[in-house]
Amino acid sequence: PDGYWYNGKAIEVADKIAAVAAKLPTVGKILIVDYLGTSTDVAATIEKATALDEALSSFDAKPVTFERLPFAHPLYILFSSGTTGIPKCIVHSAGGTLIQHVKEERLHAGLLDGDRFFYFTTCGWMMWNWLVSGLASGATLLLYDGSPFYPDGNVLFDFADAEKMTYFGTSAKFIDSVRKAGL
Repeated sequence: PDGYWYNGKAIEVADKIAAVAAKLPTVGKILIVDYLGTSTDVAATIEKATALDEALSSFDAKPVTFERLPFAHPLYILFSSGTTGIPKCIVHSAGGTLIQHVKEERLHAGLLDGDRFFYFTTCGWMMWNWLVSGLASGATLLLYDGSPFYPDGNVLFDFADAEKMTYFGTSAKFIDSVRKAGL
């Protein structure tokens, strides 16, 4: 992206993108997502960079096609926590992951068709993968981008009310932060 928002402040990342690009000379194209409204300007300052909107404008929309894959087809790689040594990569299969997540979400967590499902997580935490599997149970996924404490500590609770959330998932750290803030 051209940047991101943190606690209400725009954080530009053009310098970081340029530094990474300089260390990866074999990269053929860099696409800049317009998040702050500066992607075209950022792309103009970085060799091999193009604003995503500009890159997509030359393509005609085509129907999405799906390919049937084997049950054990690799879905993603997650890493162990590293608490007992060096983190290890673990390849998870599409079929096995879906069965495990549906079992956990339906039987253990009580997720139902029509639920409005939220988990406060980043895409880098495995709970993101768990959240996405909620689609298999017919849930609507609710996503939040931003600090959970800006502009105040009620942001996620207000979001839950506004979106008629039926399932709120979060981390122990968030709960502890809420406790410490006296919410």
